[in-house]
Amino acid sequence: MSDKERGSAKPTLPFAQRVVLLLASLAGLCWAGALAMLIWGVVDRQQPYDAPERMVYYIVVAAAALLTFVPVERQLHLTGLAIEGVSGTALLLYTLAFVPPPTGWLLSPPEAPVYGVMALATFWFFASLAMPLLYAAGQRLFKQRARRYDRRRARRQAYEIGLLAALMIILAGLRTLTPVAVVLVALIIGVVELLFLSFVEPES
Repeated sequence: MSDKERGSAKPTLPFAQRVVLLLASLAGLCWAGALAMLIWGVVDRQQPYDAPERMVYYIVVAAAALLTFVPVERQLHLTGLAIEGVSGTALLLYTLAFVPPPTGWLLSPPEAPVYGVMALATFWFFASLAMPLLYAAGQRLFKQRARRYDRRRARRQAYEIGLLAALMIILAGLRTLTPVAVVLVALIIGVVELLFLSFVEPES
């Protein structure tokens, strides 16, 4: 091959990077398909349990969660992320699609289980989304090496975000979901996290 041909040859992506891009593309398509089926009413609670639309929805949701959280767990070594992410995604999207929305308040006996399931699903889902983002952000923001690669810190902060999201469901069930209430809860969680960062040593 001449020097001119070498110069005109297009650089190719490494195999591992091509795999990552492929998985990310498939995950994006699955998320888009699941949300489209949910928003456009392709699936609803009146359908029988073995309806073809439901089966397709289950498969697309499971594929979206697995293609999202399993590679991230393996890449960042965040043990348990895949289990929590897949469980939270499946529970949240199943609840949104097939569980009747609550109409009463939180302490009403027929409504309390629905609020509980929604709060748990929201906690898992948002915590799983936040965990890899917080871990990656910590590598840029923290100068201390132990703090930068502290997976326990990332998990704790992700759980705090999941807790905030779950508490919003609880506040909605108590008919007290207001911007002031959300800000106050967020401030309390933020202060607790500052105390953790100040007094708790990072994992070695």
